[in-house]
Amino acid sequence: MSTVASTTDTTFEQEVLNSDKPVLVDFWAEWCGPCKQLAPVLSSVAESMGDDVKVVKVNIDENPETPTKYGVRGIPTLMVFKNGELADTKVGALPASQLEEWVKSNI
Repeated sequence: MSTVASTTDTTFEQEVLNSDKPVLVDFWAEWCGPCKQLAPVLSSVAESMGDDVKVVKVNIDENPETPTKYGVRGIPTLMVFKNGELADTKVGALPASQLEEWVKSNI
């Protein structure tokens, strides 16, 4: 069973860019309603795709450097990283099936 991990400005490079498998990153904040709605969807995707993709969350309030570096303007913002490179970005919450389909199309 795979879980959703948290990463920080300090650990982002190690956890995401140097990962040996594709990574789905969720940029979120505690005060964001759609972000809270997305949390169980991310858990579902992490569980069903755990062997193929790593799922991590970045709290933008606690870690302002990484979202700024990647041009995050609205949340939730989802990004797929593959081989240390940004593959695609989506802004807004998605149902689990659409999120999984989007991730699969980018890995």
